[in-house]
Amino acid sequence: MTGTRKLRLGAFLQATGHHVAAWLHPTAQADAGLSLDHYKALAQTAERGKFDLVFVADSPGGYSDFTDPETFRQNAKAAYFEPVTLWSALSVVTRHVGFVATSSTTYEDPYTTARKFASLDWLSGGRAGWNVVTTGVDVSANFSQTEHLDHARRYERAEEYIDVVKGLWDTYEDDAFLRDRASGVFLDTGKFHLLAHVGPHFQVRGPLNIGRPPQGYPVIVQAGASEPGRELAARTAEVIFTANLVIEDAREFYADVKARMTRYGRRPDSLLVMPGIFPVLGGDEAEAKANYEELQALVAPEIAWSILRRHYQGMDLSGLSLDDKAPPPPSDTNGSKSRLKLVSDLVERERPTLRQLYRQISTARGHLTVVGTPETIADTIQHWFETGAADGFNLMPPTLPAGLDDFVDQVVPLLQARGLFRTEYEGASLRENLGLTRPPNSLALRDAPRAVSA
Repeated sequence: MTGTRKLRLGAFLQATGHHVAAWLHPTAQADAGLSLDHYKALAQTAERGKFDLVFVADSPGGYSDFTDPETFRQNAKAAYFEPVTLWSALSVVTRHVGFVATSSTTYEDPYTTARKFASLDWLSGGRAGWNVVTTGVDVSANFSQTEHLDHARRYERAEEYIDVVKGLWDTYEDDAFLRDRASGVFLDTGKFHLLAHVGPHFQVRGPLNIGRPPQGYPVIVQAGASEPGRELAARTAEVIFTANLVIEDAREFYADVKARMTRYGRRPDSLLVMPGIFPVLGGDEAEAKANYEELQALVAPEIAWSILRRHYQGMDLSGLSLDDKAPPPPSDTNGSKSRLKLVSDLVERERPTLRQLYRQISTARGHLTVVGTPETIADTIQHWFETGAADGFNLMPPTLPAGLDDFVDQVVPLLQARGLFRTEYEGASLRENLGLTRPPNSLALRDAPRAVSA
């Protein structure tokens, strides 16, 4: 390893793969979204590659736009598993790899979130992680809500939400359950703590009806890169998944978020920054480029325009062709501000045509795309890792299962040979393998007797 710092790797799984047309590719499994055997094989491949974790993004309202029949009929993301349920099943066929699932602070309840992630942590033997999202897309119609909260209110709610969930996880101290048959005492009530939270968004009494998770808290993961998102990550996150197209932006983000942590009394190494990477592999550069073009050729024109409209909401593109220069996107959104900025910066920096723009977004939605040999991919990962741009990467295979198989078989051995990545797991829990400390019980500290000064 390079000193004591270790490269971290996550496998970001999207059923058939991350390319927008992945399901059409011959190496993809078209029915992957509802195939347990498919996900079982992926999790075991990630574990064979000594990955820290596997991760699935999730939206509480789905990813399909059924209002556009032409694109809806081609959408491979219309049906897929709920992630905590899926990871619970996969935890029994793996031993080491961690499981990160998404749960929304805008459309779910803190008590339910605390309970299901604590359960996953117990079922997996301490391998659970919670990807905290505020949900930028308006899915309020699926939850009987009168409106979709604006960006600022979503993050205000998320700040309190995370504190409530952590407090519920601290209901019982680690050794609260005595289970002493001789005395008939099951629980040491002195090690039980009632949350009794009252705040602007939530009133949650507790207790949570499950023991404190094996990791203390499942690992807290976050993905926002807007100003409120960076602040939330600096205060609460332990891993942050981010999107950067160029290394200069990645270094700025990395340095900025780490610098913010000091005002919350946190060490910079207690937060791991893991950008997404979309690798297109080939035996040589020509083969890699051919593989890339094969993927891009699968994108139908109507899908291309749907991708563009998603980033130009409120703007009329009907008078433009794909070969026209991409206009500046809208200046603001109530959705993902960080993704809007990323696309806006790309348009300003590269002045692409609309065709060039959709081709960039269709691969990895604004994450780093690298086309080349295994050595090229390994060189990029090493350069970002060693020059202050990343603590690791969230792998986004173009197609699945082939994209993950190829990376594990061809790139991971290079990273190991260079001393950058593990050859064996260091611990039993996700925290241990990520090099993160186990948190103390906040309610035990709150309720501890205070010494009386003389």
